[in-house]
Amino acid sequence: MKRLTILRHAKSGWDDPVARDFDRPLNDRGRTAATVIGEHAKQTGLSIDSIVASPAVRVSETLDIFLPAAGLDDIEPHWDRRIYLASSATLLDVLREAPAAVEHLLISGHNPGLEDLILGLVPDNGDTVQRDLVEAKFPTAALATLACDVAAWADLRDGCARIESFVRPRDLHPDLGPEE
Repeated sequence: MKRLTILRHAKSGWDDPVARDFDRPLNDRGRTAATVIGEHAKQTGLSIDSIVASPAVRVSETLDIFLPAAGLDDIEPHWDRRIYLASSATLLDVLREAPAAVEHLLISGHNPGLEDLILGLVPDNGDTVQRDLVEAKFPTAALATLACDVAAWADLRDGCARIESFVRPRDLHPDLGPEE
C-alpha cells in the first residue's frame, strides 16, 4: 500500500503583471491558505517521504510556506517541469517513476490535472462523499491523501485508490472560501 498526497498550489495573483503564466506568484489569500493547510497537515501528523512538484512560481511559493508550517521543511522537493499544467496521464507517468522505497509521496501542481488524477485513481462507486467534493471542485491549496492499493509506484493505475482525507482551506478558515 502506497500513500499519495496531492496539494494544489495556493491562490495566485492575477493582478501581478508577469510576462509568463509560469511566473505568477501567490497573492495574500494564497499565502494565508498555504499556511492554514500546512498547519492542518502538521496537526494531523502528515508524514511524507518524498515530494515531486511543478517548478512554477506559485507552486514553489506554496511549498515554501506549506512545508515549514507542516513541519516537513527537511524534505527537498524534486522539481519536475512535466507537472506544469500537466494532464492526469502525464502526472501518472511522473508518479510511476517514484522510487520503490518511497511509501508516502506528495505531488504539488495545477488543475485540472490534479483533480482529474484523483478522479481517475479513485473509482466512482457512489458511496464516497469526499470523491464527490473533489469532483465538484479541487480548489487552490486543497490537500487530498489517497491510499493506493499498489506495492510499487510503477503499478499505479486508474481505480486503485481511495481517499483517506480531503481538506480545503475554507474547511479550516471561514475567510478563505469559496475558492477558485
